[in-house]
Amino acid sequence: MVAVRRRRTQASNPRSEPPQADDSDSDSNSDWDTVCQECNSGKQPAKLLLCDKCDKGFHLFCLRPILVSVPKGSWFCPSCSKHQIPKSFPLVQTKIIDFFRIKRSPDSSQSSTSSDSVGKKRKKTSLVMSKKKRKLLPYIPTNDSQRRLEQMASLATALRASNTKFSNELTYVSGKAPRSSNQAAFEKGGMQVLSKDGVETLALCKHMMDRGECPPLMVVFDPYEGFAVEADRFMKDWTIITEYVGDVDYLSNREDDYDGDSMMTLLHASDPTQCLVICPYKCSNIARFISGINNHSPEGRKKQNLKCVRFNINGEARVLLVANRDISKGERLYYDYNGYEHEYPTEHFV
Repeated sequence: MVAVRRRRTQASNPRSEPPQADDSDSDSNSDWDTVCQECNSGKQPAKLLLCDKCDKGFHLFCLRPILVSVPKGSWFCPSCSKHQIPKSFPLVQTKIIDFFRIKRSPDSSQSSTSSDSVGKKRKKTSLVMSKKKRKLLPYIPTNDSQRRLEQMASLATALRASNTKFSNELTYVSGKAPRSSNQAAFEKGGMQVLSKDGVETLALCKHMMDRGECPPLMVVFDPYEGFAVEADRFMKDWTIITEYVGDVDYLSNREDDYDGDSMMTLLHASDPTQCLVICPYKCSNIARFISGINNHSPEGRKKQNLKCVRFNINGEARVLLVANRDISKGERLYYDYNGYEHEYPTEHFV
């Protein structure tokens, strides 16, 4: 399999699915005379990417930020693209409200009523009982309405730079998997059912976002990791961070998807033709920009502060990202892209 020019390297599979073996990933230079401009090596030619302007080569994993899979369409190296930090979204309330289709002003006097009332109810529950039942908690929005605008503007910056529209729901598009295909009952081995309390908590988080009470998160641009997400206030263990959303499609339709590093397994069915994935390329939310750990190193595994959990919610499969420990303000968010004992290629993650 020829690398680069034909836009094919190792196929990047959905998160939680096993990568396919690639015979061209040997340590031999063989007949390949192009070397990586960063490491000066021609090894692993299947992962060498050629610039469409200067024809210089770069390993996917030597780039900063790294690339897990071959970009769709033309690609230009850092020098030819003159890459710059993405232009910030205007910090203008009306533009932000329109971008996120907020139903009411985020600085309304009643903006935190729902989250505050839940917080008061939670305080009545003993710590022992809460720990035992492991109830999901709603995120608590930042009280400062101006700071919330800054948080949403940071997400809008990342979405706009990625040519992605904002959506906070799974979407079903003509020509892809229909909503009727998303049946949690198809899950191989069964899927855990989200409790009634959990369903109500998730609904509250969705309602808060609709009102402009966004999760206390900031999207930042990192020269090594690309877009990343940081906590903008303290968040407790088992807090719902966000739902992973995007277009739902059959996995079989996405075998040659160049953007596979962003796909998420939605339904791991016994019948391979019923397996579903979430594709967050055209519409998505902040989940798309949360980083993955390098699970090949102890240091990488220590970074994990979120876990990805799939639930049966009213008969449908849904994917939630949940805090798996207390998270401090300023801490970057990470979760493991792997599942089912298979290895997603994370060995070059920062």
